[in-house]
Amino acid sequence: MNGDTDKTSPGDFPTPDNLLHAGSEGEFSAEDLVLASGRDMTPQNLAWAERRMAEKGRASLDELLP
Repeated sequence: MNGDTDKTSPGDFPTPDNLLHAGSEGEFSAEDLVLASGRDMTPQNLAWAERRMAEKGRASLDELLP
């Protein structure tokens, strides 16, 4: 290490607030739910996600996110 760990490189900027989000405050898809669950993207898992979204709505994603 070179001792300059607290400096940022010229192209290293923090992520703008409007790009940061958590939870399901916006729209989400069955694909998002499958990815959040850690499952593989398969037709069976997409069907599972669609059923879960139909049953639980936004809570289906909120239950999976920290």
